Amino acid sequence: MPKAEGKILSSEGEKAIDKEILETIDFENEDGEIVRCETDEFTAVCPFSGLPDIGHITIEYIPTNKIVELKSLKYYFISFRNVGVYQERATQRIFDDLYNLLKPNWMKIMMIYNTRGGIDVTTVIEKGERKRK
Repeated sequence: MPKAEGKILSSEGEKAIDKEILETIDFENEDGEIVRCETDEFTAVCPFSGLPDIGHITIEYIPTNKIVELKSLKYYFISFRNVGVYQERATQRIFDDLYNLLKPNWMKIMMIYNTRGGIDVTTVIEKGERKRK
């Protein structure tokens, strides 16, 4: 029997996600500017196999009066590194945490995960009015 057969790596629960690290910067958005943040370094753990899920995340939003501070966003993403969370739930969790923090006029989060098992997965959540002034 192969040594890796049936092996599952351990992971942490969602309580390890550090949303308290997120910080904001005051921002007056008089013209309805759209802010876009992207990284291809998002990593979480598949709770079924324990293997890493790696994805490219795009966050777009029309801020009201604050924007997310980027270093804090990076550390927030890093807190997912050892968390066992399904891909769809990770996207929902990020959306909820950022939407509640920023209270934007509009927000869209898209996560494109690396191919796993021959299947590509993209998750998208959008809320609010994408109406620029």
